[in-house]
Amino acid sequence: MRIGAHVDSADPLSEAAARTAEAAQFFLSDPQGWKAPKPREDADRLRAAEVDLYVHAPYVINVATLNNRIRIPSRKLLLGHATAAAEIGAKGLIVHGGHVNAGDDLAVGFDNWRKTFAYAADSGGFTLPVLIENTAGGDNACARRLDALARLWDAVGEYEVGFCLDTCHAHAGGEELLDLVDRVKAITGRIDLVHANNSKDAFGSGRDRHDNLAGGSIDPDLVVDVIRAANAPVIVETPGGPDGQGADIAFLRDRLGAGSPAA
Repeated sequence: MRIGAHVDSADPLSEAAARTAEAAQFFLSDPQGWKAPKPREDADRLRAAEVDLYVHAPYVINVATLNNRIRIPSRKLLLGHATAAAEIGAKGLIVHGGHVNAGDDLAVGFDNWRKTFAYAADSGGFTLPVLIENTAGGDNACARRLDALARLWDAVGEYEVGFCLDTCHAHAGGEELLDLVDRVKAITGRIDLVHANNSKDAFGSGRDRHDNLAGGSIDPDLVVDVIRAANAPVIVETPGGPDGQGADIAFLRDRLGAGSPAA
């Protein structure tokens, strides 16, 4: 089981080393912007690294929306990030499940997800696994609650789609962590990555505010149980930089019986 952290994109390998991490997740462009990622000068070094790399797509991407001015650029940006992530040897591209606006038909949002993969297929397909991530808030979200996730997978299941399970998002979104992996896998058949985060806010709050594993409102043992059951790579997206995230990684290695890379 590979355990790592979300790090600054300037030098992700050095950031991973500072945390004794076996995996690193980072952005390839401004997460709040619409600019396509630029080629990286360190692409050869990243491809050759022993650290497993994951790329998180920008937060602005929302392929589910009925708003053409957002949906169409979102499709193009998602495809561009997939291409750029593959060029550095990333193992997956994580993207939030998105939402429709109040009053819009959520069924159209699920079909827009299907059309996103069809659009990519027309261009030769995504060049690496796209991992849809569950989200914390919104009554019109496509991947907050498991009933919505089931409808989403009905729409996209014909394609090769992966899933990223975020423990903070599940808790804040109103899904109990106990037996969550079994319930998710009954829908998706897979969990490709776990975002192991505690939550600063209460169960069902709908608020996406991560905390370190030993803090927050989630029993850390439940997070460990999710990781053990998922048996997938782990990324912590917790506060505190190398010290805070390094402590979270060490905590997980200790509880899961996983030695450090140097061990």
